[in-house]
Amino acid sequence: MQGEFLARPLTPDLWTDFEAVMGPQGACYGCWCTYFRMPAAERKEASAAEKKAFMKARVERQRPPGVIGYIDGEPFGWVQVGPRADVPNWNSPRTVSRPLEEADAEDPAVWAVSCFMMTNRRRGQGLSHALLGAAVQFARESGARLLEGCPMEQAKQSKSVSLFVGPSNIFAAAGFREVAQRKAGRPLMRLSLSGAV
Repeated sequence: MQGEFLARPLTPDLWTDFEAVMGPQGACYGCWCTYFRMPAAERKEASAAEKKAFMKARVERQRPPGVIGYIDGEPFGWVQVGPRADVPNWNSPRTVSRPLEEADAEDPAVWAVSCFMMTNRRRGQGLSHALLGAAVQFARESGARLLEGCPMEQAKQSKSVSLFVGPSNIFAAAGFREVAQRKAGRPLMRLSLSGAV
Protein backbone atom coordinates (compact mmCIF):
# COMPACT_ATOMS: atom_id res chain seq x y z
CA MET A 1 0.00 0.00 0.00
CA GLN A 2 1.34 3.41 -0.95
CA GLY A 3 1.00 6.16 1.67
CA GLU A 4 -0.73 6.33 5.04
CA PHE A 5 -4.20 4.77 5.22
CA LEU A 6 -6.95 6.28 7.35
CA ALA A 7 -10.68 5.52 7.48
CA ARG A 8 -13.50 7.69 8.79
CA PRO A 9 -17.25 7.02 9.09
CA LEU A 10 -19.24 9.11 6.62
CA THR A 11 -20.76 12.02 8.53
CA PRO A 12 -22.34 15.14 6.95
CA ASP A 13 -19.11 17.14 7.26
CA LEU A 14 -17.35 14.58 5.03
CA TRP A 15 -19.94 14.68 2.23
CA THR A 16 -17.54 16.37 -0.20
CA ASP A 17 -15.07 13.50 0.36
CA PHE A 18 -17.82 11.03 -0.53
CA GLU A 19 -18.52 13.07 -3.68
CA ALA A 20 -14.82 12.88 -4.57
CA VAL A 21 -14.85 9.08 -4.35
CA MET A 22 -18.11 8.74 -6.28
CA GLY A 23 -16.93 11.08 -9.03
CA PRO A 24 -19.03 13.51 -11.08
CA GLN A 25 -21.26 10.72 -12.44
CA GLY A 26 -21.99 9.20 -9.03
CA ALA A 27 -20.19 5.87 -9.63
CA CYS A 28 -21.74 2.80 -11.24
CA TYR A 29 -23.86 4.69 -13.77
CA GLY A 30 -25.10 7.35 -11.36
CA CYS A 31 -26.00 4.97 -8.52
CA TRP A 32 -24.60 7.06 -5.64
CA CYS A 33 -24.68 3.83 -3.61
CA THR A 34 -28.49 3.65 -3.58
CA TYR A 35 -28.79 0.24 -5.27
CA PHE A 36 -29.57 -1.66 -2.07
CA ARG A 37 -31.35 1.28 -0.40
CA MET A 38 -34.03 2.56 -2.76
CA PRO A 39 -37.00 0.48 -3.91
CA ALA A 40 -36.12 -0.87 -7.38
CA ALA A 41 -38.99 0.86 -9.20
CA GLU A 42 -38.18 4.19 -7.56
CA ARG A 43 -34.48 3.84 -8.29
CA LYS A 44 -35.06 3.07 -11.98
CA GLU A 45 -37.11 6.24 -12.37
CA ALA A 46 -34.76 8.46 -10.37
CA SER A 47 -32.10 10.59 -12.03
CA ALA A 48 -28.51 10.54 -10.81
CA ALA A 49 -29.16 13.90 -9.13
CA GLU A 50 -32.18 12.48 -7.30
CA LYS A 51 -30.18 9.47 -6.13
CA LYS A 52 -27.44 11.78 -4.92
CA ALA A 53 -30.00 13.85 -2.98
CA PHE A 54 -31.49 10.67 -1.50
CA MET A 55 -28.09 9.54 -0.23
CA LYS A 56 -27.19 13.00 1.07
CA ALA A 57 -30.43 13.14 3.07
CA ARG A 58 -29.68 9.67 4.45
CA VAL A 59 -26.22 10.76 5.60
CA GLU A 60 -27.63 13.88 7.24
CA ARG A 61 -30.34 12.19 9.29
CA GLN A 62 -28.98 8.85 10.47
CA ARG A 63 -25.86 7.05 11.66
CA PRO A 64 -22.98 6.90 9.16
CA PRO A 65 -23.90 4.45 6.35
CA GLY A 66 -20.32 3.46 5.73
CA VAL A 67 -16.67 4.39 5.84
CA ILE A 68 -14.46 6.53 3.61
CA GLY A 69 -10.85 5.51 3.08
CA TYR A 70 -8.00 8.00 2.69
CA ILE A 71 -4.41 7.70 1.50
CA ASP A 72 -2.24 10.56 2.75
CA GLY A 73 -5.39 12.57 3.45
CA GLU A 74 -6.88 12.09 -0.03
CA PRO A 75 -10.28 10.32 -0.14
CA PHE A 76 -10.02 7.32 -2.45
CA GLY A 77 -12.46 4.64 -1.31
CA TRP A 78 -15.86 3.89 0.13
CA VAL A 79 -17.35 0.84 1.77
CA GLN A 80 -21.04 0.73 2.64
CA VAL A 81 -21.55 -1.04 5.95
CA GLY A 82 -24.44 -1.02 8.39
CA PRO A 83 -27.39 -3.01 9.71
CA ARG A 84 -29.11 -5.24 7.18
CA ALA A 85 -32.29 -3.26 7.79
CA ASP A 86 -30.55 -0.18 6.36
CA VAL A 87 -30.16 -1.85 2.95
CA PRO A 88 -33.57 -3.49 2.40
CA ASN A 89 -32.88 -4.67 -1.16
CA TRP A 90 -29.99 -6.74 0.20
CA ASN A 91 -32.62 -8.79 2.08
CA SER A 92 -35.03 -9.49 -0.78
CA PRO A 93 -36.06 -13.15 -1.03
CA ARG A 94 -34.91 -13.07 -4.67
CA THR A 95 -31.34 -11.96 -3.95
CA VAL A 96 -28.24 -14.06 -3.33
CA SER A 97 -27.54 -11.90 -0.25
CA ARG A 98 -30.84 -12.72 1.49
CA PRO A 99 -30.46 -13.57 5.20
CA LEU A 100 -30.14 -17.10 6.53
CA GLU A 101 -32.86 -16.38 9.08
CA GLU A 102 -35.70 -14.01 8.24
CA ALA A 103 -35.29 -12.20 11.56
CA ASP A 104 -31.72 -11.25 10.62
CA ALA A 105 -33.11 -8.70 8.17
CA GLU A 106 -34.42 -6.58 11.06
CA ASP A 107 -31.89 -7.46 13.76
CA PRO A 108 -29.91 -4.26 14.49
CA ALA A 109 -26.89 -6.38 15.45
CA VAL A 110 -26.69 -8.20 12.08
CA TRP A 111 -24.77 -5.98 9.67
CA ALA A 112 -23.91 -6.09 5.98
CA VAL A 113 -20.90 -4.99 3.94
CA SER A 114 -22.76 -4.36 0.70
CA CYS A 115 -20.71 -2.06 -1.57
CA PHE A 116 -17.17 -0.95 -2.32
CA MET A 117 -16.06 1.90 -4.54
CA MET A 118 -12.64 3.32 -5.31
CA THR A 119 -11.31 6.08 -7.49
CA ASN A 120 -9.90 4.75 -10.77
CA ARG A 121 -6.28 5.41 -9.96
CA ARG A 122 -6.44 3.43 -6.70
CA ARG A 123 -8.08 0.28 -8.08
CA GLY A 124 -6.06 -2.89 -8.34
CA GLN A 125 -3.66 -1.92 -5.55
CA GLY A 126 -4.98 -4.24 -2.83
CA LEU A 127 -6.69 -1.42 -0.93
CA SER A 128 -9.96 -3.37 -0.63
CA HIS A 129 -8.34 -5.25 2.27
CA ALA A 130 -7.83 -2.00 4.17
CA LEU A 131 -11.37 -0.81 3.43
CA LEU A 132 -12.88 -4.09 4.62
CA GLY A 133 -10.75 -3.96 7.77
CA ALA A 134 -12.10 -0.47 8.46
CA ALA A 135 -15.66 -1.72 7.88
CA VAL A 136 -15.12 -4.57 10.35
CA GLN A 137 -13.75 -2.17 12.95
CA PHE A 138 -16.65 0.27 12.47
CA ALA A 139 -19.21 -2.54 12.78
CA ARG A 140 -17.56 -3.90 15.92
CA GLU A 141 -17.36 -0.46 17.55
CA SER A 142 -21.01 0.14 16.66
CA GLY A 143 -22.21 -3.00 18.47
CA ALA A 144 -22.71 -5.38 15.55
CA ARG A 145 -22.80 -9.06 16.49
CA LEU A 146 -22.53 -10.52 12.98
CA LEU A 147 -21.15 -8.99 9.81
CA GLU A 148 -22.03 -10.45 6.42
CA GLY A 149 -20.92 -9.93 2.85
CA CYS A 150 -21.96 -11.44 -0.48
CA PRO A 151 -18.83 -10.96 -2.58
CA MET A 152 -17.87 -12.17 -6.03
CA GLU A 153 -15.45 -15.07 -6.39
CA GLN A 154 -14.15 -14.03 -9.80
CA ALA A 155 -14.12 -11.02 -12.07
CA LYS A 156 -12.51 -10.53 -15.45
CA GLN A 157 -10.02 -8.10 -13.93
CA SER A 158 -9.22 -6.65 -10.51
CA LYS A 159 -10.30 -3.19 -11.64
CA SER A 160 -13.74 -4.39 -12.79
CA VAL A 161 -16.63 -2.16 -11.69
CA SER A 162 -18.64 -5.36 -11.20
CA LEU A 163 -16.58 -5.90 -8.05
CA PHE A 164 -18.67 -3.31 -6.22
CA VAL A 165 -19.71 -6.17 -3.89
CA GLY A 166 -16.05 -6.93 -3.19
CA PRO A 167 -13.91 -9.94 -4.11
CA SER A 168 -14.35 -13.04 -1.94
CA ASN A 169 -10.63 -13.41 -1.27
CA ILE A 170 -10.52 -10.25 0.85
CA PHE A 171 -13.44 -11.48 2.96
CA ALA A 172 -11.74 -14.84 3.48
CA ALA A 173 -8.50 -13.09 4.45
CA ALA A 174 -10.43 -11.04 7.03
CA GLY A 175 -11.81 -14.19 8.67
CA PHE A 176 -15.26 -14.39 7.04
CA ARG A 177 -16.51 -17.90 6.31
CA GLU A 178 -19.05 -19.05 3.75
CA VAL A 179 -22.48 -19.81 5.21
CA ALA A 180 -24.52 -20.16 1.99
CA GLN A 181 -24.18 -19.97 -1.79
CA ARG A 182 -27.41 -19.35 -3.69
CA LYS A 183 -25.64 -18.68 -6.99
CA ALA A 184 -22.33 -20.00 -8.26
CA GLY A 185 -19.53 -17.56 -7.51
CA ARG A 186 -21.53 -15.47 -5.02
CA PRO A 187 -21.07 -16.86 -1.50
CA LEU A 188 -22.81 -15.35 1.50
CA MET A 189 -19.99 -14.94 4.01
CA ARG A 190 -20.14 -14.17 7.71
CA LEU A 191 -17.83 -12.91 10.43
CA SER A 192 -18.76 -13.21 14.09
CA LEU A 193 -17.86 -10.11 16.06
CA SER A 194 -18.93 -11.50 19.43
CA GLY A 195 -17.69 -15.08 19.47
CA ALA A 196 -21.07 -16.41 18.29
CA VAL A 197 -21.59 -17.99 14.85
